[in-house]
Amino acid sequence: MVIAVGLDIVELDRIQGVWNRHRDRFLERHFHPDELSYCLKKHHPLPSLAVRFAAKEAFQKTWPVAHGWRDVWVVREGDKPVLRFSDEIAAEMEKNGWTAHLSMSHARTHATAVVILEQR
Repeated sequence: MVIAVGLDIVELDRIQGVWNRHRDRFLERHFHPDELSYCLKKHHPLPSLAVRFAAKEAFQKTWPVAHGWRDVWVVREGDKPVLRFSDEIAAEMEKNGWTAHLSMSHARTHATAVVILEQR
């Protein structure tokens, strides 16, 4: 059963602006080391960072309480993006029997993500 759906879209220009002004602080505050390891290896890391930012926002829209930026992150399992969680969120997900599904995409000017929170 679907519990919640979250959708977010991010303008890449917005992420570029933050990157230009506060790169190190932005990266440290918003991204898990696993995400940085993946994204910063790319020739153009901003689209990958922006789509992960959108995924975090989309997940927050499904979650009943606020959480930190680094409490949710995206990893790849093969070609598929998958959400990972802090111990606190993972425990709550397990306790409630919830699973989160993620789809994300980016184009030249925007990045978007959808999260579906499902009861197993």
